[in-house]
Amino acid sequence: MKKFALGTLAVIALASVPVAANAAQITATMSANVVKPVQLTKIQDMDFGTLLVSTYAGTRNVVMTRAGAVTCPVEITCSGAPKQARFNIQGTNKMVVGISVTSGGLVNGSSTIPFAPDVVPSVTMTNSGAPGSDVDIGGTLTVAGSVPGGLYTGTLTITADYQ
Repeated sequence: MKKFALGTLAVIALASVPVAANAAQITATMSANVVKPVQLTKIQDMDFGTLLVSTYAGTRNVVMTRAGAVTCPVEITCSGAPKQARFNIQGTNKMVVGISVTSGGLVNGSSTIPFAPDVVPSVTMTNSGAPGSDVDIGGTLTVAGSVPGGLYTGTLTITADYQ
């Protein structure tokens, strides 16, 4: 019986010895794309200069390029120092920023000269933060031959957001 008890104790002792398990491991990578909000800063307002409008039937277009050059039809004499609107956009490097511009045109009392803006639809940020990218806005004024004289003013609303 002593042999049986010693043998049983040996089996119990072996069974209670912890056996090292074959543990498995794997690694995974982590990432986070940190994006800063888009920021807009106005650099300059738009100015078409002075438009000397003769009397004519219908409408004519006065076109300002994004570079600020103005083209006038023969019925309208343009003078002054025109300048395109310009703003700076800052954001996160390599992100694409969509741009839209709206305007109610130029207004003087109850008279309005319609305006259709011309701006690039998007820019890809080439850096994060400053210096950002400058964006120019040109556009077209549709001027009626019957438009009353006076100072016409309006606003541009620029919206920029990541695409």
